[in-house]
Amino acid sequence: METQFRSTPDRFHEAPISRLIGFEVAEDAGDGVTLVVLEAGEKHANPMGRVHGGVISALADAAMGTAYGRLLLEEEDFSTIELKVNFMRPVKVGRIVAKARLVQRGLRIGFLDCEIHDARNKLVATATCTCMTVSG
Repeated sequence: METQFRSTPDRFHEAPISRLIGFEVAEDAGDGVTLVVLEAGEKHANPMGRVHGGVISALADAAMGTAYGRLLLEEEDFSTIELKVNFMRPVKVGRIVAKARLVQRGLRIGFLDCEIHDARNKLVATATCTCMTVSG
């Protein structure tokens, strides 16, 4: 029996959280590397007028989750079981790009990392996560 890989982009491109926050999967070849973009605006701001850390964390999680999820078999799902974010500099409104890549995948556990850059290509944050693969 031939194994079927996920081929429909809708699951990741049209996720409810992506619509709510405004993420867009900009690049994803299914090779374990994904770019997710956010045009950050006032609605993403914290009380100091900068993009809220939770939004940046969610952007990183979305990028890493998409990178991991694209590598799963049709009958597999996953869940993020650990997420760590290091903030390097504050960012105001504008384009924010998260580039995630798979570092290692085993049978049930995967490890990914991510860099988030602002419109001037300055490093805003780094993140890592561990994902657990589960059978559908």
